[in-house]
Amino acid sequence: MPNQLLKGKKGIIFGALDDKSIAWKIAERCVEEGAQITLTNAPVALRMGELQKLGEKLNAPVIGCDATSEEDIAALIDQSVEHLGGPLDFVLHSIGMSINVRKKKAYTGSKYDWMQKTFDISAISFHKIMQSLYQKEAMNEWGSILALSYIAAQRNFPDYGEMAESKALLESFARSFGFHYGNAKNVRVNTISQSPTITTAGSGVKGFDQFFSYADKMSPLGNASAAACADYAVFMFSDLSRMITMQNLFHDGGFSAMGMNPAVLDM
Repeated sequence: MPNQLLKGKKGIIFGALDDKSIAWKIAERCVEEGAQITLTNAPVALRMGELQKLGEKLNAPVIGCDATSEEDIAALIDQSVEHLGGPLDFVLHSIGMSINVRKKKAYTGSKYDWMQKTFDISAISFHKIMQSLYQKEAMNEWGSILALSYIAAQRNFPDYGEMAESKALLESFARSFGFHYGNAKNVRVNTISQSPTITTAGSGVKGFDQFFSYADKMSPLGNASAAACADYAVFMFSDLSRMITMQNLFHDGGFSAMGMNPAVLDM
């Protein structure tokens, strides 16, 4: 049951692709909890047409934005603030893409121009978004900024490629920018390290199905679903999490704290 935890709050959701994506679920829950939002994704993603359906459902404008472009980000923020009638209370960064992984390039044979593109899309975009928000004074005091991460930032998952380094950089940006934003305007910045989740993007990683099953067995509570992650994001956007900042928060059913689960030995 909705509790109106985000009543009166305004935000931007980056990265919703289709109804399997975590950002899609988060957008739905934010509106269900009383928020007003704008939705954005790269122009190439908008051509798929799915996000427009979500926008119509949630009465949320869909604004194209290349998250590697400072000009696009600035325009998105300006349009969102204008449409929503004032500064923002929350922002979700749910953006990640590796050409090396998509092209099945071995980690030891990575193309560096592709790697740099990965870092720009998946991590540096987070800094660009926060810097634009900061310079435009587009966040309300006690606002909340979140990015979605993964445990590969701390541990080795060979088939995850340079996305692992991207997530490590993403988490570092949250700590570094979180300090400055906290000092300036009490805005908090965190990352959520989510379980492997069945999404259009995640399912494209080599061996995903096998690892999903492994993580589900290893975790005492099982894998956290996209819907559960949406609930967690609502909490992090709400006033109930006002003193949490500069943290990487594991939302993974306990996987990150496990050494070995006997159930895995039976697989």
